[in-house]
Amino acid sequence: MEARKPDPAKKARATWLMQAGVDLWDAAGSLGMTVAQLEATYGHHHVDLQKQSATAY
Repeated sequence: MEARKPDPAKKARATWLMQAGVDLWDAAGSLGMTVAQLEATYGHHHVDLQKQSATAY
């Protein structure tokens, strides 16, 4: 079985959706993945996480 290669366009789109604060169900559906996969892979880009981190200091 051939190894799967990452898709740069999908990564960029997922990052932009997360940074824009798009609903996780909508973002995951448009990317063809589950919410769990989206959160595990791109969750660190989500605007809410970044806001929490910025105000923690």
